[in-house]
Amino acid sequence: MERIVQIHIEKLPEGVYLATSDDIQGLVAQGRTVNETLEIARDVARRLLQAQAERKEKPKLSF
Repeated sequence: MERIVQIHIEKLPEGVYLATSDDIQGLVAQGRTVNETLEIARDVARRLLQAQAERKEKPKLSF
């Protein structure tokens, strides 16, 4: 499943780029280039969304 997420990228004084998103809580990624930062942000977003989905599943209890 694909999802469109708005990502904000800013260049930090240290010369690296920082990506955050208001759409996905906890998404923070840093890279040396804009492209690298976007790739890392996509991976972080994918993992965060997967973790959210797993938390929504009811745990299976066995006795």
